[in-house]
Amino acid sequence: MNDRPLPLTLTDAAAERVKALIAGRKSDTFGIRIGVKARGCSGLAYTLEFAEAKNDFDEVIEAKGVRVLIDPKASMFIFGTEMDFVEDKMNSGFVFRNPNEKGRCGCGESFHV
Repeated sequence: MNDRPLPLTLTDAAAERVKALIAGRKSDTFGIRIGVKARGCSGLAYTLEFAEAKNDFDEVIEAKGVRVLIDPKASMFIFGTEMDFVEDKMNSGFVFRNPNEKGRCGCGESFHV
């Protein structure tokens, strides 16, 4: 048994939304890839994309029926993060609860660690 903590966890809502998005695609999908890129006033932003295949250094997590690939350049920034999907009257989208964040920009689009 592996007691190593997962670098990323998904809520039930996030897993269900990812499953629905993948089911709606017309092409084969291996999973979703999560990464970070330099953007915004706080420095980093999360990226999500469909992945047709695993890249050489991707870390793969399988949880709640979803395959998540973590870009190796993102691993140190997102370790311990919970990915959720939230919907309200005005907005819907994926939300990342990252214990490594030291701050976020006012609009919530970027963060820094």
